[in-house]
Amino acid sequence: MYDVAVVGAGPAGRTLAGACALRGLRTALLDPDPRRPWRLTYGAWCDELPADLPEAAVAARARGRAVALTTRELGWEYAVLDVAGLRAHLDAGLSGVTVVAGRVVGRDGGGVVLADGTTVAALVVVDAGGHRQPLRAPGVGGGSAAARPAAEQTAYGVVVDEQVAAAVVTPGTALFMDWRPPPGRAAGDAAAAGWPTFLYAVPVGGGRVLLEETSLARRPGLPMRALRDRLLARLARYAITPSPDAEVERVHFPVDTARHHTPGVVGFGAAAPLTHPATGFSVAAALRLAPTVADALTAHLPRDPRGALSAARAVVWSPAARAVHLLRRRGLEALLRMPPEEVPAFFEVFFELPEPHRWAYLTGRDDLAATVAAMNALFGRAGWRLRRRLVGPALRPALRENAAVPGP
Repeated sequence: MYDVAVVGAGPAGRTLAGACALRGLRTALLDPDPRRPWRLTYGAWCDELPADLPEAAVAARARGRAVALTTRELGWEYAVLDVAGLRAHLDAGLSGVTVVAGRVVGRDGGGVVLADGTTVAALVVVDAGGHRQPLRAPGVGGGSAAARPAAEQTAYGVVVDEQVAAAVVTPGTALFMDWRPPPGRAAGDAAAAGWPTFLYAVPVGGGRVLLEETSLARRPGLPMRALRDRLLARLARYAITPSPDAEVERVHFPVDTARHHTPGVVGFGAAAPLTHPATGFSVAAALRLAPTVADALTAHLPRDPRGALSAARAVVWSPAARAVHLLRRRGLEALLRMPPEEVPAFFEVFFELPEPHRWAYLTGRDDLAATVAAMNALFGRAGWRLRRRLVGPALRPALRENAAVPGP
């Protein structure tokens, strides 16, 4: 019998399992392939990272800027995590954790059931299996969202030498967003522009830069082919032709995953979901929150499993965090309903906000007062046309699906 069984051995699952074991809880970490490589680039705001995260877990730090209609400095540092360094750091905390290779297919009263029929007994079960939420019970937490496609962030990127990328982003700096349209897609022509995408250009360490065409959110996600074609057209403007053997990154995940409601399970990481609908970030939030969740579990286990479950849920989803999550989701719906040609103007207004407002909206997952203040400030600076775009979605059901994307 384990005190805690954590399902999913990604960054969120590993960090929570390690935090639980450090506090003396008997902990199991379950994953179909615990050794599988992590292939995505993880980004975070530097001030969001835990103070005890070693420098070996950070590949690069850079001051960032964004381009909507004009160029704006973000005002804070952006970090790209070193995947190998982060994994080594988290693995070092697993010395007291039992790692089990197996696919979890369900929850029973005494723990979790694996695909081979084995049961792993545990007092508390945590679903840290990512946006797929492997322990989500059928029909629980989906609601009307189950009848429509997920709103997804998709991206296609290539890694090039920083000297090659210098025409786009100078070494040591980051381009968080560049909403200027790729060649051949006029900014004011919705039919030609199609769904709006932006260039994301960040250092990834070792003198290399990731250049990525990104669709922030769409229901369903923009296809990889469209993103690849836009990226190549954009880079051609700067006389950049990636080599055929260049490292490629493909990103595809939902940003409107339903909140985890399965009885007897705590959702954590992207499964919670901790994913920010406006950025797609979740790793830094999981790294910072894991010790507090582990503390809540430790205060009740092993004598009071129900109390431990409730306490952990209250940490992940306090009333303020639930309210902020709801407001962010309404903001996502506003973006999904916005005409493509108006999206850069929306971000122009956002990046004009004072730094505290921008920071609060992008990071403060349980700071309701600051989030409301940021949204009010945005509304106050917006013109009447944009105000209608922001208010309308709050009064209407969630968008069923975005229009078809024009072919290449």
